[in-house]
Amino acid sequence: MFCRRGAGRRTPAQAHRHTSGGRSVLLTVRTAGERPAGYVPGAPHLPPSRLTAGAGLPDTAPGKPVPTIRRGGRRSREAVKVLAGGGVEAHDVAGGIAARVRDGLPVTGRNVSAGVIS
Repeated sequence: MFCRRGAGRRTPAQAHRHTSGGRSVLLTVRTAGERPAGYVPGAPHLPPSRLTAGAGLPDTAPGKPVPTIRRGGRRSREAVKVLAGGGVEAHDVAGGIAARVRDGLPVTGRNVSAGVIS
């Protein structure tokens, strides 16, 4: 179901179902400066620089799959590779936060109501 190695992908709806049910922990991998423009409420935040430097995952994540999300998806696939290299079951959310907005899923931040994610 989730990808243990490589960059597995899930739709925003699939990731939302899994995180809403507590089966996985969605990880926002935006930089600190990008996060205010749009983020998933309640999703832990781990900037890419800290992730690649070996920062630990949130306390809620051990033993659960970790979908990663950014604005559009490319850099979240890179985060999946880092996580998978450490043995974490991970995948990225296809289309990122922008796709969540298009699909009507919860996103908080400036300009989100206008459908703009920077």
